[in-house]
Amino acid sequence: MNRNKLVLEVRGLVIERDAPILNGIDWRVDRSQHWVILGANGSGKTSLLRAVTGYLPPTRGTIQVLGETYGRTDWRELRKRVGLVSSSVYQMMPEGETALAAVVSGKSAMIGYWGEASEEDLAKARRILKSIEASALSTRPWIYLSQGERQRVLIGRALMADPGLLILDEPCAGLDPIAREHFLQFLERLAHRRGGPAMVLVTHHVEEILPAFSHVLLLKAGRVFASGTRRETLRSPILSAAFDANVDVRHNNGRYSLRISATTRSVL
Repeated sequence: MNRNKLVLEVRGLVIERDAPILNGIDWRVDRSQHWVILGANGSGKTSLLRAVTGYLPPTRGTIQVLGETYGRTDWRELRKRVGLVSSSVYQMMPEGETALAAVVSGKSAMIGYWGEASEEDLAKARRILKSIEASALSTRPWIYLSQGERQRVLIGRALMADPGLLILDEPCAGLDPIAREHFLQFLERLAHRRGGPAMVLVTHHVEEILPAFSHVLLLKAGRVFASGTRRETLRSPILSAAFDANVDVRHNNGRYSLRISATTRSVL
């Protein structure tokens, strides 16, 4: 096994509070891979993300991120190397902060930039805004950005610290169909960028799984229900069992769609 390829490894992860939350999760992400985490509500997706980013301590098991092991390193410093785009970050951004300042703030993983940025950091932030196709937003305050624009800026903010891992927690939530498709195509281009981070996309919707995402982790009731390539996991019998519904998964031109029988309970 080539350890230099390893970005993330979760082994035997158990999280218990008043009741079991995650039970025996094993998962590995290599540098050449982009993953999707899929599962019904309550399957453990959010808890797994919180554990990987150091906000939910394990009861048992190990989590290794970018060569560092949870409990043996300063997780506050490690978080700077793990980009996170989530509703929790989205909701805390100051309304008056410009897109450029928001990106600069990602260097220290700080919400609400204060102080004077160096010319080097400003230049890097401008390059990132250009790379995420958002140069025109540089001086625009957060309050005047559309939801899709805000998601791009949050990705730029995450990229400011040169992360080895970029986690996208339901980034399309709240986007209208056109804005969602534009954002997804942007993610596809980002995923193919040379030297970019390994990406993990958390979603409820197979329609958001793009060709660039090579692997799927399917959770059910706090356990790994299936894990592997898209071809191996995104199959009607597997998703039907995972979601307890009669699911028909279809694949066309690199994209997926899903239909649920009207006779079964809708869980998506």
